[in-house]
Amino acid sequence: MYSAGPYEEAMFEPSPGIIATSSDNSSLLLSSTETDMSRSSPGYAVGEASRVTYMPEQSSYTSLFRSDSEMTPFFVPYRWWEDEATTVLWAFDVQEIKRVIRYGLFRDPNLPRTSLQSRNATTIDTFLLSLLEPHERFLLSNLSHIQKVEEILRRSTISSPPSVPWSWFPSQKDRDLDPRALARDIDAESHLHFKRISFEELVRYSLGYPAASVDWFLQQHTAFYIHLLNYLNAFPEELARYTEVEKHLRGRSPFAHRALVHCLLSMQSQTGLDVPLVSSQTLAFEFIAGPIQNLFQDSPPSLTSILKVLSVLGVRFEKAYVHAREMNWVQPFNTSVCFLDDLLASTSAVDFSRTLTNIDEGQFSKLTAPSIAEESSVARRLVEEWGLLSTAVWECCSALPDLVPYLQECAEALLANRNYHSFTAVLNGLQKYSITALTITNTNNDTSTVALNPVLPPNLVYLLNPFRNYAAYRRQFQEFPGIPFLLPHLREIQQHGEPALRQFFNNLQIRTR
Repeated sequence: MYSAGPYEEAMFEPSPGIIATSSDNSSLLLSSTETDMSRSSPGYAVGEASRVTYMPEQSSYTSLFRSDSEMTPFFVPYRWWEDEATTVLWAFDVQEIKRVIRYGLFRDPNLPRTSLQSRNATTIDTFLLSLLEPHERFLLSNLSHIQKVEEILRRSTISSPPSVPWSWFPSQKDRDLDPRALARDIDAESHLHFKRISFEELVRYSLGYPAASVDWFLQQHTAFYIHLLNYLNAFPEELARYTEVEKHLRGRSPFAHRALVHCLLSMQSQTGLDVPLVSSQTLAFEFIAGPIQNLFQDSPPSLTSILKVLSVLGVRFEKAYVHAREMNWVQPFNTSVCFLDDLLASTSAVDFSRTLTNIDEGQFSKLTAPSIAEESSVARRLVEEWGLLSTAVWECCSALPDLVPYLQECAEALLANRNYHSFTAVLNGLQKYSITALTITNTNNDTSTVALNPVLPPNLVYLLNPFRNYAAYRRQFQEFPGIPFLLPHLREIQQHGEPALRQFFNNLQIRTR
């Protein structure tokens, strides 16, 4: 006769409310609250000989999610970008071709392949050479035309992280955890799976194209539902605790919350629980899909321009959702790119510097002595704007490195205009990018060096040195007054009071009068 091993015995460790079998095959009542699992738990039966509970095999479950039901349907009379994608693929701008391939906003997945295979050999060689590192160029002569096309496609496509199954399981070892902590753990698992969806896939999904990683993400939340349903059927005394978990999961992952609600409702007939169904009517992907859909409805019909915008937003997406400690599942994704719009619309770096200066003059004209002394919302807002401008520069450089020389020239023009506010913000953004794009070189003595990307103008970087509260910048501002870099002046005014405040406004008035 079959006998359970030590590991299997551990798996059937008795818990309150479950009937176990003793070594002499007599029933042991571990709790008076449950006397017959076959009556209290749907789907369970009790073996007549052993009285051990078991659940019949269930090979399939209805999915709780449909990808097309998690966002507002996207309908446009004419998908202009699909025709333009074909035009770009037959053009000669390698970076634009790369972006078209990367986002794949067309119905035929083979469109880039068939288009590139039809291009002549010289064009394909030129394209591939621009994507190869110098030490890789020997590969070119060893590849056929078709292989070269495949290599272009490979190097232009973003590889998504491998799919992983849902791996948070309800467990008796967690029975002492606070329901709030359990909700955080469940939300963290949902966030982990969200981070495995690339931004490019979310863009495709938002516009109604197939997105396998989105389907997998939704499938894993149904898997969570199945895990939890099996657990609560085995340990019905945990229902009350997971009802509390549901309350703390509201406002967190709407996908995990919906799975938990459906699980609790599946048990409702035996418990009389009254679980709210608010989440079941939520368009859970609307926070990202809605703003992306608006981009394509509101922007002028130019695929090359909108793909540049999406490239910048991809950098912002990584920062906001992938590198975030906790996920914000409610706040719409910020798709505002005013800085990039003005940059792309400018006719020259000098023209763009004038645009920034006009904006800054309007903002600094609202600054008054009392607002500085009291650190009012006006002063705080100007400091925040400086940080946002710096971040916008970093986003643009990270997404579109070709813009770096343009921004370097813009920094020179801003300094000539004595606009230190935007000048230092642009310089700080370039500094962030220089660190982001660093290179590591191994030396002969088993050590390595880290070299920053040399994008900071060497004749200007000294003005960004924070030594002694940006002493170099403050000397420059005193000799050549203009629109200030506000942060060091606020520190000076805090330390030295009225004399520093008076000197600051004398210099500020010279520039904005």
